Amino acid sequence: MNKFILLDRDGVINIERGEYTFKPTDFKLVSGFLDGMEELKNMGYQFAVISNQGGVAKGLYTFKEVKILEQIIIEQLQIHGVVISEFYYCPHHPDFGNCLCRKPSTLLFDKVCAKYSIHPQQSFMIGDKERDVLPAKKKGFKTLQIEANTNFLTVVEYIRSHG
Repeated sequence: MNKFILLDRDGVINIERGEYTFKPTDFKLVSGFLDGMEELKNMGYQFAVISNQGGVAKGLYTFKEVKILEQIIIEQLQIHGVVISEFYYCPHHPDFGNCLCRKPSTLLFDKVCAKYSIHPQQSFMIGDKERDVLPAKKKGFKTLQIEANTNFLTVVEYIRSHG
């Protein structure tokens, strides 16, 4: 079984601006993210992103725009030799109906665990909201709920001491 770090996107990977981030000009990685991910990779972790992107359902931006920001993350991490195994998104919003994939639901966690044979007890979910970490706790993951835009090297220190 594999050990993974599951990451929320906004506030963990990129700066949470207090409004939807979907334009490349508004997209900035949090401090320490690239170096921190390289350190975690060297510790034997693999990575996946699980993110609610309700602005798609609201018509504020398209799934194509979400994928453009995903590509920015991929390209920046490649420089550091880090690969995200997969990005999982919920494009729904509760104002427009219910779905099974929006956090705090566990569906996207079930999918990533099944596909990558993840060992939850050796893995972490990092999020900046309770809804990010609740489904991971249900699945047996170690969790870290951080303040949005926390320097990612703080996350690495926590994982190093609790991994």
